[in-house]
Amino acid sequence: SYYKEKLHPDWRIIGTKKISRDFNFDNYKKNIAFVNKVAEIAETERHHPDIYNFYSKITIEIWTHIIKGLSENDFILASKIDSL
Repeated sequence: SYYKEKLHPDWRIIGTKKISRDFNFDNYKKNIAFVNKVAEIAETERHHPDIYNFYSKITIEIWTHIIKGLSENDFILASKIDSL
């Protein structure tokens, strides 16, 4: 899609309902620091992604719950996360 092309190429579309990306870090502490930065953006945007935390990997899934699918705001949030 047009919006997907504007994001980092590691973002993938899951079905037609969500976008997802994995972020890899050296350790758990760096994972948590990244999650906290994502949380700050999410609070500012009032749009909250699903965040899955593993030892050296974070998976983020974004979708608009109220429409049970993707909206322009999902891609905006992903772009802001990319800026981290």
